[in-house]
Amino acid sequence: METVLSPLVINKTHLKTGSLAAVLAATLLAVAVSANAATVFKSDPAALPGPIMIADEGNNRIVVVDPAGNPRWIFPQKGDLKAGQTFKTPDDVFLSPDGKSIIATESEHQMVSIIDIATKKITFEYGVANKGSRLKGHLNNPDDAMMLPDGRLIVADIKNCRILFIDPKTKKTTQLGTTGRCYHNPPKSFGSPNGAFPMQDGRFLVTEINGDWVSAMSLTGKISWSVHAPGIAYPSDTNEISPNVYITVDFSKPGAIIKFDSKGKLLWKYKPTGAAALDHTSLATGLPNGMVIANDDANNRVIIIDPKTKKIIWQYGHTRVKGSAAGYLNNPDGLELIPANALANFKLS
Repeated sequence: METVLSPLVINKTHLKTGSLAAVLAATLLAVAVSANAATVFKSDPAALPGPIMIADEGNNRIVVVDPAGNPRWIFPQKGDLKAGQTFKTPDDVFLSPDGKSIIATESEHQMVSIIDIATKKITFEYGVANKGSRLKGHLNNPDDAMMLPDGRLIVADIKNCRILFIDPKTKKTTQLGTTGRCYHNPPKSFGSPNGAFPMQDGRFLVTEINGDWVSAMSLTGKISWSVHAPGIAYPSDTNEISPNVYITVDFSKPGAIIKFDSKGKLLWKYKPTGAAALDHTSLATGLPNGMVIANDDANNRVIIIDPKTKKIIWQYGHTRVKGSAAGYLNNPDGLELIPANALANFKLS
């Protein structure tokens, strides 16, 4: 769900020419690590109340998985896209209020799409593919597009530093924030906002990367409160899981998941270390059963954590192993639990 705003420095070890033994040893080690990482996690299907929809970004697809870990619906497949149409890097996926459409944010592709579930066709697109900019009709690393009850889309347009509202019927837009003004002073300016999630009372939670800010805001831009997410370097996709309890993640390595209140008080923290560490987790949210579900992006998995024991009790994807076959993911970057009233649209029972 995120775009990395600072360069990543990778240290590489260069082998001398003819160092066959070193090459062989490194290859055997890589195979051993991969085999260990690919061990199937023994999940508890009861931990997941129903199927989930996953934005499998590295595989350029959306996949619906049931509690038993079976892929049940995939988009796009052969024939789903029109000639010349593209669908790449889905970063986030959310259902429309009526449960009939998926709003997909293709962040690195600079697009937002609406997909009709029943026909598996894209019915609306906004943005210019592969061309992020400030120009009219363009986006620049959009994130977390959702549909409001009135049919408009709300989009956190990260690098344009604005909250954008798009009318799919007319493509007309309005916005909060000043395009290109990237510092915390909402609603006049936002510091690289990466999420605008609805609250139970109709307000929205806006997460800003720059300065580690979370703000409660009305759709007209009235700010109720702003706090720093405690102990977080790179906050992502803050959302409300119960009255005055908010959850956010640290899109870092090692990553973290925390709960906090509107005063910025830390209520709960999950930050395993070593081999169990989170790696650029970009979204966590609460499930109706009290569990916490998260996409652990760079670890190529979606996990459910018991907040009392701080143990992973369900997982889809093989830790640190990319893949597209059943049971595998590639940089999963968004998810949503599918409500019962939407299952029929996916032809799931």
